[in-house]
Amino acid sequence: MSKYAIVIVCVAALTVLSCKNENNNSKAPAAPGFSFGYNKNYEPDQPIPYDHSLHAGTYKIPCMYCHSNADRSRHATVPSLNVCMNCHMTVGSDKPNVQKLQEHFNKNIPIVWNKVHLLPDFVMFNHKPHIRKGVNCQECHGPIETMKKVKQHSDLSMGWCVDCHRRNNAPTNCSTCHN
Repeated sequence: MSKYAIVIVCVAALTVLSCKNENNNSKAPAAPGFSFGYNKNYEPDQPIPYDHSLHAGTYKIPCMYCHSNADRSRHATVPSLNVCMNCHMTVGSDKPNVQKLQEHFNKNIPIVWNKVHLLPDFVMFNHKPHIRKGVNCQECHGPIETMKKVKQHSDLSMGWCVDCHRRNNAPTNCSTCHN
């Protein structure tokens, strides 16, 4: 077999292998029509309902009380059950949803919350610089203190983020947000 024939066979084999069904290795979307970063009004159910309008609205608990890592790390993170139980060891302990929290806490079983704000892996969003610059949580997350059930308020598209960066004279070079 000539060198050219070997090259042609190798190229053909690589072409066939690269054209295999993409779905074999892809993750299923979180919901029908779901697309990372373009899910304005996405409002997933949670394993235990959590009413932000009560906690952040009525009781005026600051976002940073529960999402305490937001000013120190890339992610705001959902609080551990220890944070919830700071209040709920006594407050509302007769309510069924609080009893579910207590049961998970007592058995040391974490609750797997459904993420509301999802961005693609190539976006390196970091809460820390936004908080340090004084950006209010509501600017991206909307009027969270009025939401009984959290939803994605903004579309979180690249254009939406770039527009905000331009309005606030924040960096707009690609490497600010992308790997």
